[in-house]
Amino acid sequence: MSDPTLFDAIGRSQAPEVWEALARWRAAGLRFVLASVIASRGFTPRKPGAHMLIAETGETAGTIGGGAIEHRVLLEARELLAAGGTTMVKKHLTQELGMCCGGEMAVFLEVIEPAPRLLLFGAGYIARPLAALAAGCGFEVTVVDERPEWAASERFPDACVVCRAPEDHLRELVTRAGDYAVVATHDHAIDQRLVQELLRRPLQFLGMIGSVPKQRKFALRLRARGFSDEQIARLRTPLGVSIGAETPEEIAVSAMAEIIAVRRGMPGPRRWTPRQAPTEGRDDAPGQAAEASAPSVHEKSEP
Repeated sequence: MSDPTLFDAIGRSQAPEVWEALARWRAAGLRFVLASVIASRGFTPRKPGAHMLIAETGETAGTIGGGAIEHRVLLEARELLAAGGTTMVKKHLTQELGMCCGGEMAVFLEVIEPAPRLLLFGAGYIARPLAALAAGCGFEVTVVDERPEWAASERFPDACVVCRAPEDHLRELVTRAGDYAVVATHDHAIDQRLVQELLRRPLQFLGMIGSVPKQRKFALRLRARGFSDEQIARLRTPLGVSIGAETPEEIAVSAMAEIIAVRRGMPGPRRWTPRQAPTEGRDDAPGQAAEASAPSVHEKSEP
């Protein structure tokens, strides 16, 4: 039997493997189930406060007592990883599971989703408020820029800042299917090369700060490099919802709104269809949504 004094007032067990695994799996971006004994009556193998982790890879950490009750929890955890959400396993150990203990246990299971990762290429005027908003919305933010005066940690206190050429960093970066990426560098040529590489990866979201004329020109260049219209349409640009944004902070709000819409499974701005020729106008004209009419600050204004 477990000694209930093994658990302190906030539920931290003296089994460090649970908390070490939790930190490690979170850092690795794994989905896993946290199973917690929340109630017990009579003789049971574990008492309230006991925890167990079950990863989508099949790895486990900790125990809720072994035997038939743990086997049942493992089965429920696998189903929960497929469906998401929470569930409760409440069983009489002898009458329902054939165990000898004779008591009852209630185990609460919840899926712990990894924090979504936002890869922000470019550390300019819009990137700074966008990184802050994303961090506040629960994203794990990485900002990449080769210019040390822009890629400064004090400008992005809530993000991991990488002072390196974005293309070099991306070349070595292992992306995940659930990643979000925004391209907002100071150079259209860099944007182009980043977009070409990112479109080849199965990301959750790919956006680019820019204008409608820039969108058209990028579409033509991507077509010339063998990308299909379906692939090109994965690039959300001009990025953002139409709110008449003008300042970098307002454009960041507009962009973050579209990112959140995708995260929550809501329809975002209408998908654009690339035209055969670029529209007239400056390629570096500011903008954040295809249907927006108000001008806005653009990253190309940086030195």
